[in-house]
Amino acid sequence: MELNYKTLGEGEPLIILHGLFGMLDNWQTLARKFAEDFKVYIVDQRNHGKSPHDPVIDYSSMAEDLFDFMLDHDIPQANIMGHSMGGKTVMQFAHMYPERVRRLIVVDMAPKAYESGHRLIFEALYNVDLNLVESRDDAEDMLRQGIEDGGIRLFLLKNLKRNKDGGYEWKMNLHAIFRHYPDILSAIHSETPFASPSLFIRGDRSHYIENADFDLIQEEFPLAEIATVEGAGHWVHAEAPDELLKLVTNFLKK
Repeated sequence: MELNYKTLGEGEPLIILHGLFGMLDNWQTLARKFAEDFKVYIVDQRNHGKSPHDPVIDYSSMAEDLFDFMLDHDIPQANIMGHSMGGKTVMQFAHMYPERVRRLIVVDMAPKAYESGHRLIFEALYNVDLNLVESRDDAEDMLRQGIEDGGIRLFLLKNLKRNKDGGYEWKMNLHAIFRHYPDILSAIHSETPFASPSLFIRGDRSHYIENADFDLIQEEFPLAEIATVEGAGHWVHAEAPDELLKLVTNFLKK
């Protein structure tokens, strides 16, 4: 699994993983700022962006992908950050390969199992008849039938690309993601807590990390700090990039 990636800057390595339906492009603006202090790797996880498709998508597999990525790029240890689904990937990686993680940053995700919350998005994506799509506007019109929020539509449309025949297809492996959606919702747990410093960042308008989750986070990651970004929802990096940059940079430079 040779993951697609981009690298920026020089210095101590910082690897960033995106969330569900996302890709490395979602983090490029912030990555440029992090690159003033670190060598930043932004990575497409399997079945997302330009990385290879595979019938399996679960956290053990994605953690193994990250381990192989670090081997391939001769990175013995790195700071690892992940948002949402990427946050669970880096939590799983920290449990499986703790010696590879200098510091761990998780953006708006707890190690708990989540209830399904993407039914409307899956339905809207499957309602896009790619055989009838002749432009991005066509695809957006089809998505609009199920998704009112224009920001979410634009986020999903980043996955649309032209194929060799001139038509359109999804960059992501939608069928594998849908089949393994229960695995994506699953909890992260280890009998051995991760003993290095961790930072969990949540948006105060998001419900992904509740106050009731603090004890669970501390059980799995006993050195964890938890920070709340005022005015931000689940996409903290898009809604409050300067605050996220400050929190993460200060944490990594301690």
